Amino acid sequence: MTSVRARKRHPHDDAPDTSAEFRRIDELPDGPEKDTLRQRVICAWTPMAERIAATYRNRGESGEDLKQVAMLGLVKAVNRYESGRGTAFESYAVPTIVGEVKRHFRDHLWSLHVPRRVQELRQKVRAAIQEPTRTPDGRRPSVEDVARHTGLSEADVRTGMGALDSFAALSLDAELTGAADGYSLVDTLGAPEPDYDRIVDREAVKPKLNALPKRERRILFYLRFFCGMTQSRIADQLGMSQMHVSRLINRTCARIGERVMADAA
Repeated sequence: MTSVRARKRHPHDDAPDTSAEFRRIDELPDGPEKDTLRQRVICAWTPMAERIAATYRNRGESGEDLKQVAMLGLVKAVNRYESGRGTAFESYAVPTIVGEVKRHFRDHLWSLHVPRRVQELRQKVRAAIQEPTRTPDGRRPSVEDVARHTGLSEADVRTGMGALDSFAALSLDAELTGAADGYSLVDTLGAPEPDYDRIVDREAVKPKLNALPKRERRILFYLRFFCGMTQSRIADQLGMSQMHVSRLINRTCARIGERVMADAA
């Protein structure tokens, strides 16, 4: 029968006793002997680093990469630990390794730049949704459920929920959920609207048109563009040649263009 003590075994109870090595490291000057001792300690504590890395699997990063990050944290812990402070190495190393892994997730795996506070809200909301606040009927916890469980405000919960989808970006060609006809994200994007540029041009030209002499304003603004009359019809109505109307229109348009460009410059 398994004892109570065995059932409650600490996950690092098999941790090696390297206190003698650390005391010797503190005494030695920098050099090959000190480096060799540190390598020995790192090898002894490697299983602990690998166990910590394993707790972060299935979060979008490969197991081997997580092990490498955890080992980096272990190396930092070994290099910085001072046995004379009286703190057990495990108590110093575990937060150092965990911090390195979390920093890796925060700095390298987010597809979008998300502030650290929002990342922390995401972690709290994610944990609340996954385990503690599961409802008896199996439905997804509501904003109110998560807020009540975590003690966060409903606004913070919504912010954290919004960040749940920011960790990994979807391709624009990804098919939307529930779309049976292949409708994708790219199909939801708008296209450039040429009328916006036309509005800008009209507003830029308007004061220049208003400043034209009365005859030119009537020919260009009213008869040609408002009424849509041809140059021949304008010439007949005003009693002048079509060539003269053409020169007036071209000269007036060029003058307006120059004034608009001068204002823009």
